[in-house]
Amino acid sequence: MTVGIVLLAMIALFVGLRLYSVLGQRTGHEQQPVTRPDAVPGVEKAPAKTDAAIATPEPGGMAFEAAAANGVRAIIAADPNFDVARFLEGAQSAYRMMLEAYWKGDREELRHLAGPDVLAAFEGAIDEREAAGHVLENRLVDIDRATIDAARLNGKDAEVDVRYHAFVAAVTRDGDGNLIAGSLTDAVESVDVWTFRRDLKSRDPNWLLVETDDLGV
Repeated sequence: MTVGIVLLAMIALFVGLRLYSVLGQRTGHEQQPVTRPDAVPGVEKAPAKTDAAIATPEPGGMAFEAAAANGVRAIIAADPNFDVARFLEGAQSAYRMMLEAYWKGDREELRHLAGPDVLAAFEGAIDEREAAGHVLENRLVDIDRATIDAARLNGKDAEVDVRYHAFVAAVTRDGDGNLIAGSLTDAVESVDVWTFRRDLKSRDPNWLLVETDDLGV
């Protein structure tokens, strides 16, 4: 009886440790997991995957292209805390926040998120819009997919190109509120590639938007 109790206790402990090793590593992206290319120290290594398998889009579209695999690995080697799923979730939040700030003409919000060149471009467009007396009532309906197109490590600087496939409802009004163009009931597909950069040696964990490439519909 004593041996049986000890065995049951050992089994329960083993199961508990296995559950902790799985649940303790989750980052809040359980519905759309992205496998990291290298195992995290202290965590059981998953079976090796080819670049093609790694690049296959997961549910929700969170993945990276095969051409970006080497760059992603280089960034992870330099910063083991880099997590593809967490980065892409943050990139989608940044996309939404920056578009909404631009549409509202919120320069202060843009200064926290954009590098100098991108900030100058955004502010220039806002100035032109305000000079014309136009007001935007755009709405980001949905981000259908966000994918890492490319990734690079240049010395201490990491750069990641993210391709967004989104749907935007756009309306432009004049100063009196009259409709100039667009419709809030008809969402248009938008494809953008944004480049984010971070100094991996910096204590600041934030990535800055340093380049945009609007590919249109």
